[in-house]
Amino acid sequence: MTEHRITLVPTILCGGAGSRLWPVSREHHPKPFIKLDDGQSLLQKAFLRGASLSNVANVMTVTNRELFFKTVDEYREVSDCLDKEIDTRFILEPFGRNTAPAIAAASLKVAELYGEDAILLVLAADHLVADQESFSIAVDEAIELAQEGKLVTFGIQPTAPETGYGYIESSGHDVIRFVEKPDKDTALEYFESGGFLWNSGMFCFSAGTMLREMEKHSLDILTATKVCLQNVVKTPDSEYEIELSPEYFESIPDNSIDYAVMEKTQNAAVVACDIGWSDIGCWRSLGDLTLPDVNNNRIQGNAVTQDCKNCTVKGGERMVGVVGVEDLIIVDTPDALLVADKGRAQEVKHIYSELKSQGHDTHKLHRTINRPWGTYTILEEGPFFKIKRIEVKPGASISLQLHHHRSEHWVVVSGVASVINNGQEMTLNVNESTYIPAEHKHRLENREENTLVMIEVQTGDYLGEDDIVRFDDVYGRVRN
Repeated sequence: MTEHRITLVPTILCGGAGSRLWPVSREHHPKPFIKLDDGQSLLQKAFLRGASLSNVANVMTVTNRELFFKTVDEYREVSDCLDKEIDTRFILEPFGRNTAPAIAAASLKVAELYGEDAILLVLAADHLVADQESFSIAVDEAIELAQEGKLVTFGIQPTAPETGYGYIESSGHDVIRFVEKPDKDTALEYFESGGFLWNSGMFCFSAGTMLREMEKHSLDILTATKVCLQNVVKTPDSEYEIELSPEYFESIPDNSIDYAVMEKTQNAAVVACDIGWSDIGCWRSLGDLTLPDVNNNRIQGNAVTQDCKNCTVKGGERMVGVVGVEDLIIVDTPDALLVADKGRAQEVKHIYSELKSQGHDTHKLHRTINRPWGTYTILEEGPFFKIKRIEVKPGASISLQLHHHRSEHWVVVSGVASVINNGQEMTLNVNESTYIPAEHKHRLENREENTLVMIEVQTGDYLGEDDIVRFDDVYGRVRN
């Protein structure tokens, strides 16, 4: 290792739909937020993985604007697992534009903050790394190469002729070529040759090296990203939250860092490693993280089996009973049920795509929705009515807002609610209520130390979440 101090910025890319892990993964609750058996999400594990390393200046996350507050909550939940305080910074995208624009924006910002010699360690938010010690050793090796001006990728030692991963042909640290996902025969050939690694999608490089390589190979992406960063949306904490403007972000070409830079550069290097890596690409691989019973069934949650073999079953709030079947994936959620042949786990994405094409909410939302101030759960809905359970975190409040098409009845179940209703301020205790007609400006606030729980009954001719006009919001959601 070189003697001068390293400035390391783990950079987490958090996006995607995780369509192959539907119905737990949704557009607004993508794969990084899925909780594993130990209670931590894949995103939390990625955060701890990066933050636990030495010489970390801060952890930077590139994610969708809609996922920002949810991501902050995820990090806050596990911050006590660290033996140090870590600053977090965010680049917030209005929509997905693939990995090349995300890495361009992160590299530009890191160069601005810490100089072009600062090292970015790019991590996917939805991958699993089981061996932190081996990962740390691999990162040290990658940093040395990055300081020599290399764009480093991490290659995983293959354990099988897998067709779901891209491959890297290598000799030592030298990359000979990147290869797309192969067919079965080609994958077997790669596996038996010993000269190929799985492409993990993790990278390590100095900010300056990446920017210079983008100038050579993807100048259009770099130029458009610079313009975008010069025209960011104002946020409540602009030092730590950079919100990219949809108008300028839309002009950035959509491309992956592999196509835009890595497959073109002459400076690519690879670190071969065995770190217990998986991209958790389908229910089969996610289910394999659960210990099997004597019949090789992997059971999570409320589920019982009788005379079943090789099944993955994830029960939810309801009890799931499974009798006399083999090689099935069964996943139950409050509003959707998946039953799939285990050998066709990759095809779950087609269900997701079909639901999206139909405009069905189950591709996008769960019944429980996260908001900056807490959550709401849809208990029941029908023509002209909707019933929600609302939880407001201590010290949090909804925006000052009104609705054109619906009225609302609020009843406090637990806690104390501070309410503004058409200019009138009031305090509601347990079992007290208020009625908010359409067109009334209103706000709900929890000034107490405990969570506020309410039941909200909406009535009206239109109950969509876009029927909200915000006038003031502590979370920066008012748009001029």
